[in-house]
Amino acid sequence: MTTSDMTTDARSALPVPRPRTGRLVIASVPANHVYVRHLAPEDGSGPVRLPDPTPPGAATPQQWWPPVMLDAAWVEANDFDVFHLHFGFDARTPADLEELVAALRRRGKPLVFTVHDLRNPHHLDREAHDRHLDVLVPAADALITLTSGAAAEIRARWGREAVVVPHPHVVPLDVMRQAASMREVRGRGPGERELRIGMHVKSLRAGMHPHAVLPVLVDAVRDLPGAVLQVNGHRDVLLPEGARYDAELAETLQGHAGRGELDLRIHDFLDDDALWAYLASLDVSVLPYRFGTHSGWLEACRDLGTAVIAPSCGYFADQAPVLTYQHDEDHLDADSLAAAVSAAHAGHVAAPPSVEDRRRQRAEVAEAHALVYGSVVGRR
Repeated sequence: MTTSDMTTDARSALPVPRPRTGRLVIASVPANHVYVRHLAPEDGSGPVRLPDPTPPGAATPQQWWPPVMLDAAWVEANDFDVFHLHFGFDARTPADLEELVAALRRRGKPLVFTVHDLRNPHHLDREAHDRHLDVLVPAADALITLTSGAAAEIRARWGREAVVVPHPHVVPLDVMRQAASMREVRGRGPGERELRIGMHVKSLRAGMHPHAVLPVLVDAVRDLPGAVLQVNGHRDVLLPEGARYDAELAETLQGHAGRGELDLRIHDFLDDDALWAYLASLDVSVLPYRFGTHSGWLEACRDLGTAVIAPSCGYFADQAPVLTYQHDEDHLDADSLAAAVSAAHAGHVAAPPSVEDRRRQRAEVAEAHALVYGSVVGRR
């Protein structure tokens, strides 16, 4: 992530000088996130986004969590044209968010809210996130979401219309270009090389359920010629000394690995370069989610030419061309997962977007956001 040069402490409410550019100034929560950065035109034009204030006591200047901009005192003390909330409000109470909205109203500043998550992937129970949404969705001057399915749910739950703007690229365009060149060099024809099917358990957030998906994948991959199942996970979940050690999952994975049924990789968190290299090394990535809404991981895979097998929960299939299997909080259909794996093995996957596709899309995404910002400033 890029560094932030903001040093405002919301507790002392020191104002940030307004950029003197004549362009709209956006207070994005957060600003220093790859999704938000890629909402801007490539040439750096468009609205100015204020950098993330460094939270009091932050370990590094780059840290944006918890977002200082969510403090009503920051809103009262700083100058901007539009407040655009994406995520980062998990630790706030509904009362905190109501206070934030009230501060924006007092200052006559419009609120744009991008609804990334209709079900928080980090919460086992949906109640807390629903209460947050019940404050933010009705209060927003404009709503954005990533898929038509999510927009339909917003309409059904709150009677609000959201502008649908697709997820921009995640991987840097130059890295995308390098990955495409490597794919052309390595190729894959019958018997040329193995097909690597990956599942990443990361740090096992609440929305993931690899325990049920794993045995199905082992069986599905076992009899496919040239196919290898690779499972990656973080040390904190898969090693006994880890803070979130899951003994059942770790022992099951070790057992499969010991029988040669999968390639197990245990490591620390990957930095961006290592993550792109890892995803590009896979042919297929299986998302073991039992609930969720949208996925940046899915977009990164597409950027790098890695096919995605996604669950039926959420709106992953609306987000991009994927192979789908039936999986939600109540049920996993093993046959549909096995069929998706077989389809991927047979090459029945969508072609990845090209660099030019993503470049064109980024320009469209930036223009769509500029139109939303202009509309809410005009109303205010």
